Amino acid sequence: MTSNLAEYSVVLVYSAMAIYLIAFICFVLDVAKRSGDVQAQQSGAAAVRQQAATKTVATVQGGTVVLEKIVAPPVKPGHRSSRFERVAMAMMVFALVLHVGSIVLRGVAAHRVPWANMFEFSLTGTAIIVAIFLGVQAWQNLKFLGVFVSGLILILLGIATVNFYVDVVPLPPALQSYWLVLHVFVAICGTGFFALGAGLAVSQLVQTYRAGRTDVKALRFMETLPDSDRLETLTYRVILVGFVLWTFTLIAGAIWAERAWGRYWGWDTKEVWTFIIWVIYAGYIHARATRGWRGARSSWLALVGFAAVMFNFSVVNLFFKGLHSYSGL
Repeated sequence: MTSNLAEYSVVLVYSAMAIYLIAFICFVLDVAKRSGDVQAQQSGAAAVRQQAATKTVATVQGGTVVLEKIVAPPVKPGHRSSRFERVAMAMMVFALVLHVGSIVLRGVAAHRVPWANMFEFSLTGTAIIVAIFLGVQAWQNLKFLGVFVSGLILILLGIATVNFYVDVVPLPPALQSYWLVLHVFVAICGTGFFALGAGLAVSQLVQTYRAGRTDVKALRFMETLPDSDRLETLTYRVILVGFVLWTFTLIAGAIWAERAWGRYWGWDTKEVWTFIIWVIYAGYIHARATRGWRGARSSWLALVGFAAVMFNFSVVNLFFKGLHSYSGL
């Protein structure tokens, strides 16, 4: 029965990946439509301005007839939700349902929470990223990150199922604690917010690059996104939430280490990198708040933090030995 549930879980994972792929394609088509809409709006606005420039209005000032040219104001491109975007969001919701179903089946098969190794962490972590992406839409329209999120999920799930999959096994003694539920789950949530912040940081960097050049005709869809200042502010707010969760992760990990190994800190590789990630994001928040690091510098530092998160999950788990080596099982 346990093996059957684990197999059904894998089937649901692959089914979710297929739906995520459809969502990714729809998001890409939406980006293409955004670019086409911007080009059409700019062409129409240029025609209106040209037509208005040829018109004059005669006014009488002090008995003298004065001819004035009418110049049409520039038109800022707008964006309305397209059919591709709506289908993509619906597919993300459907895929998340299948995704969560695979996590539940894995947990039932293992008789525990399903995030005790790299495969299970990837499975749960990617679902949390999608859930955060969908949830924040109630606060801020971030659907333009759909290409980034769906593409990232496909890559991470693909790597996890091909390279990290393991059969259901009993927990090592160090993991048989309620701290597994708290510590690891909060770490997963923090990673989800950091991932969303990375997507916003990339968008901000591209927007800044376009704003500094007048000869850039590619990536027209960026004109339908918020400006670089707004994107940088959104990046900061999302990462701030992730930082609070990561701080709890660090503290909870120390408490768990004392319960399991009799010390709060032991310079284990995983512990060190968790602290390094905390320092990077603390530096990002401090530099932005007190040193005026805004714009591109702030976004680059946010991406350095997310790169450290990915390094901690992949390279540290696979190539560094330590007390946390079970996370690579």
